[in-house]
Amino acid sequence: MAKRPTAPGLSRRTALASLLATGGGVVGLSIAQASEPGPQAPPRAPEGERKSEPNASHPSPADQPDVTSHPVIRTQADALYRPTIHYSPERGFMNDPNGLIHDGTVYHLYYQYDPFAPYAGRVHWGHATSTDLLGWEDQPIALSETPEGEAFTGCAVLDAQNTSNLFPSGKGGLVALYTRATPKKQTQFLAISDDQGKSFKDIAHNPVLDIGSNSFRDPKVIFHKPTGQWVMVVAKARQHQIAFYASTDLQHWTHTSDFGPSGLFGVDYECPNLIEIPIEGGGSRWVLFISVNPGGPTGGSTTQYFVGNFDGSRFTPDDTVIGLTDFAKDAYALQCYENMPGNEAVSIAWLGNWQYCQELPTQSWRGCMTLPRLMTLRHDSAGWLRLAQAPRGLEALREAPIPFACPKLAAGASASVPLPLGTALELTLSVTVDQMTPDLPLGDKGRTGRFVIVFGNDLSENLTIGFDAFSGQLWIDRGDLNGFKQPFFTGQFSTALNPDDRHFDVRIVLDACTLEVFANGGLSVGTALLFPANPLSFLKLEATGAGATIETLSFHRLKKVMPRETAL
Repeated sequence: MAKRPTAPGLSRRTALASLLATGGGVVGLSIAQASEPGPQAPPRAPEGERKSEPNASHPSPADQPDVTSHPVIRTQADALYRPTIHYSPERGFMNDPNGLIHDGTVYHLYYQYDPFAPYAGRVHWGHATSTDLLGWEDQPIALSETPEGEAFTGCAVLDAQNTSNLFPSGKGGLVALYTRATPKKQTQFLAISDDQGKSFKDIAHNPVLDIGSNSFRDPKVIFHKPTGQWVMVVAKARQHQIAFYASTDLQHWTHTSDFGPSGLFGVDYECPNLIEIPIEGGGSRWVLFISVNPGGPTGGSTTQYFVGNFDGSRFTPDDTVIGLTDFAKDAYALQCYENMPGNEAVSIAWLGNWQYCQELPTQSWRGCMTLPRLMTLRHDSAGWLRLAQAPRGLEALREAPIPFACPKLAAGASASVPLPLGTALELTLSVTVDQMTPDLPLGDKGRTGRFVIVFGNDLSENLTIGFDAFSGQLWIDRGDLNGFKQPFFTGQFSTALNPDDRHFDVRIVLDACTLEVFANGGLSVGTALLFPANPLSFLKLEATGAGATIETLSFHRLKKVMPRETAL
């Protein structure tokens, strides 16, 4: 689609203002162990209750008559809110990442995609490739909707030894396992690629797994080396269970165990992932990720994880604590990369929330992905083994640093610097807040010991990321941005850091409508969509009540890598 030029003489700020005027923390919940064989009967999913669309907790307007009959029109908001380093579709609606794999040469990103309208529905597999997980090249649609159903979430594996016997003798290739979804049934299909992953063709004898349910989806397959077999984790969504299956040929699957119901209540359990993640300092543990929608603690969509052991048949959690991958609202359906060089544990998640993803101010496209994140496990200050996340390889996109010297802030002082417009930014800080003064008035404990990072403009719009030193908590506040209002688009999120510690570190990536915050060495991660009515034009650091020492500060523009029409 050709790019639509900006009207001459119309500034970015004026254009957007005119347009809008008119128009990770850890949760201490008790969980059940993996369910044991026996007479207990888990709650059953309601079957056959939906007649017009697949059974899911997110409605699909595009599946309903006449919803996409009007033409899709590009607007100024489509460019001004378009990220420059986060993957987003040229047009249409994108949600869950699918089939994340390195094939030995390139990285593949497949994703849930409606190419016809900026709404969920008519689900295909979109496709992009990369040589570094940062810059992406669009590819043709890899899997299409067919009379047998929509192409829901799934995975890709490299069948290098041709265990499936679906490739020519002596050769292997990429295999996709995914859910075909209709209003009455969700079954697991297998497709193979004979063109290095550019497209997949369903095999003749699909489905390869069918339990007669309309709430059974999102298979993720790994090869378990100790037992020499393929293992599938797949969601029994409304039963709040994750089923485990084993196979030697990717076509015939044997049920080995179920995990759950465990963790958050929610409505649907979706997009399970199972991966062995290294522990910082030595060793490793298995981690089971389960996405929940709706039912996240902050509202709507979230991803929870369990740390434990996997023996090839059954996952057993280490303890009765679950973790959340994010303390804000907009990271969902996390999927881990397969066949990573050096066995790195790397994930990408959908940067969105089903509560409002189909109402965002962009009109020709909706949906984007998080940056790729390198994952490790680390013991926190209380001894819990927790997930730590960091942007992978982002340093390669740094341009010359933006000068900003601010080694010390006195109580009540601030320092600011102008922001370059239309570019992604990375801010890294390490800060220690001064000790509480002995004459602190009663009731002022938190208010007088906060360090605040403000991205703002002269029209009173502010995005703040702040640290309360005397309660050891960090917050994100997007509530003062005026470009999008909706009941579920809540403004504030917070997370606990280390108790009794006046020091914090944070890495912030701000890219058009996306914010990713990595605090406490990546143990606390907050991901949020942002829609200011006017461009954010300055960065300000503030110390309230108590002074602060800034040990390290780096501030960089990030090089644009997405070939899209953006504000840059």
